[in-house]
Amino acid sequence: MKVTDLEIGDAVYAAHSIMDDGSIPNGIEGTLLAAAGTRGVITLIGHVEEQPERTVFLVRFEDEQLNLSEPIGCWEEDLSITALTV
Repeated sequence: MKVTDLEIGDAVYAAHSIMDDGSIPNGIEGTLLAAAGTRGVITLIGHVEEQPERTVFLVRFEDEQLNLSEPIGCWEEDLSITALTV
């Protein structure tokens, strides 16, 4: 199974640390949004108008108290279907 086979409601993991690249409204560029290995859930799957060939996944990642974050736009390469092993 690949990330592109997943559906809304499926669990994923951050494949690497995901940082704010300046595209988060009211966010601060460079802020850590999800550490590598953080579990999340897909809430929407779509495409960006400028790159219709690329799929973007809106993911809500868990914090330390298992609360879900605001949705974060992620590319396929930002996500993993398996937890990272240390």
